[in-house]
Amino acid sequence: MLRVAGARLLDDRHRSGVHAALDSDPVASCMVAARVEAVGLDPWRLGGELWAAGSGTDGLCFSGANLVPLRGERSAIRAFAERARRTGRVCSSLVGRSELVLPLWEELAGVWAPAREIRPDQPLMVLSGPPAVAPDPHVRPVRISELERYLPAAVAMFTEEVGVDPRAGDGGAGYRARVAELITSGRAFARFHEGEVVFKAEIGAMSRRIGQIQGVWVHPAWRGRGLGTSGTAAVTDALSGMGRASSLYVNAFNTPARAAYQRIGFSQVAQFATVLF
Repeated sequence: MLRVAGARLLDDRHRSGVHAALDSDPVASCMVAARVEAVGLDPWRLGGELWAAGSGTDGLCFSGANLVPLRGERSAIRAFAERARRTGRVCSSLVGRSELVLPLWEELAGVWAPAREIRPDQPLMVLSGPPAVAPDPHVRPVRISELERYLPAAVAMFTEEVGVDPRAGDGGAGYRARVAELITSGRAFARFHEGEVVFKAEIGAMSRRIGQIQGVWVHPAWRGRGLGTSGTAAVTDALSGMGRASSLYVNAFNTPARAAYQRIGFSQVAQFATVLF
């Protein structure tokens, strides 16, 4: 493919090149790779667009509910920013490798509405083998019949982590559907005590090689007992059984969580950044 100016839209004709590009950075690209592997590059099925800039897939960016720059030099970042400005903001966040997200935000900050929060330092961590601590035997996949008991914990986690109530706007219908989807696909895990969730976590994205853990939460009354460590270890154990390595990213200032993940055996492989709107 010849080098052309600007960012261009990819489709299924480019699928093999995109797969190769995503496979070259499997941990950082897991969120996008999971969708591409499942449905291809058609924007309607993908739930967004995949853009390329430069030669072939030297520059790559996903635009959907999140804007995710995947690779590229500064010229590619400028091309992505130009296309994003023309399209208008449709995403709720920018997320990805900090060396890509922060320059992209520099290009967009003067045009898009002010960010609600910028998290510039989020270690991206991976665990390739079994956990170094014993998994909690009480943590298991959530059943769809338990949705009503699980949902309050999911809302509490989201509100604590993101700073907004996920039920705002549509009364919670969209968030409820997303949580139900995670449960029915076997990617929501919890420990229940007397019918109440005391630990939860989810596999937010799962590619052929990586499962990305998200939404780790411990009930406030149960914190300080090691449930976050042993519970997360149980999720990594489940992912290992599925033939995937485990990954997650965490805010650098969250010292207790980082220490827990290190005890499990996670090691940092990159730095993420997130811009929230």
